[in-house]
Amino acid sequence: MAEFHGREQDGFDLDALDQWLARDVPQAGALQVVTQFSGGASNLTFLVEGTDQSVVLRTSPAGRKAASAHDMVREAQLLRGLRPQFSRVPQVYAVAGEESPIGRPAFMCEYVSGEILRRDLPDGAPVAAMAQTFISTLVELHSVDASVPELAAFNKGRGYVRRQVEGWNARYRQARTDDVPDAESVMAWLDARQPADVASCVIHNDWRFDNMVLDPNDLSSIKAVLDWELATVGDPFMDLGSAMAYWVEPGDDAGMQAFRRQPSNAAGMPTRDEFVDRYCELAGRPRPDWLFYEVYGLFRLAGIAQQIWYRYYHGQTTNPAFAMFGPAVSFLVARCERLIASSG
Repeated sequence: MAEFHGREQDGFDLDALDQWLARDVPQAGALQVVTQFSGGASNLTFLVEGTDQSVVLRTSPAGRKAASAHDMVREAQLLRGLRPQFSRVPQVYAVAGEESPIGRPAFMCEYVSGEILRRDLPDGAPVAAMAQTFISTLVELHSVDASVPELAAFNKGRGYVRRQVEGWNARYRQARTDDVPDAESVMAWLDARQPADVASCVIHNDWRFDNMVLDPNDLSSIKAVLDWELATVGDPFMDLGSAMAYWVEPGDDAGMQAFRRQPSNAAGMPTRDEFVDRYCELAGRPRPDWLFYEVYGLFRLAGIAQQIWYRYYHGQTTNPAFAMFGPAVSFLVARCERLIASSG
């Protein structure tokens, strides 16, 4: 009988999964063990071990209906459309929407083994080469031909910056709880200062080291990029702004240090300004007025955290990892306000 290792509230029918494997991923063999990966605050990820091969299952949390069905199918479709041009994505084996065998939208894909970095680097890591690959691979992604039919379907046309500003403003207001700031001044500033789109390309929207599978024998080599649920076709500097919201430097205050999920503070890693400069150099784009994208990235992160905090605040999830998300939202909004005030 198959075993399940994970949070009980995130479990599902293992017999149904076994039957799905047999039908659509027969190379995996009979289901043995399902283990939940600890990371991730939105969709859930599990290692599915069969008698012959391990695969990865991506699914939405229990209780979500049509919108999540679209998300899972959408993510799988984007991976399939991207893989011919950008090989660092897992191969998708099977997809299920609202009529999923396990009762919630999901897809199964290739398991890519390797090293995933968290807060700190192992001794002797090639820091400079790792940073270079991290930046150049983002440039490579942004260079993919997004006009091919499989990817063009994700392009909603010009106005990506406007749609993001309006969308995150609305999502923050809808998810606001009475213990966080209203952030109206930040939202008004973003609305007034938004630039025009600079380009339209495939963007990841969650570009972090802990979403990369690295070669254990060469940590400067990226084997796969994970967690594409937020990916789309949009503006490259909006993607870069989102990435920099997670890029914590050694000189940042204690509040920012608490957010660090990757070894961006290691000796030899670039600062945020150096990162942006190097990206622009490799991509052949002039450096923009960066303040807008910096504030946007931080406020977007506040919006993501607030949506999760709303669920925790109202008892819709009991994951203890979310207990500090409310204070985190307050800190991020305050940081946005300080950046705006310092700009005059």
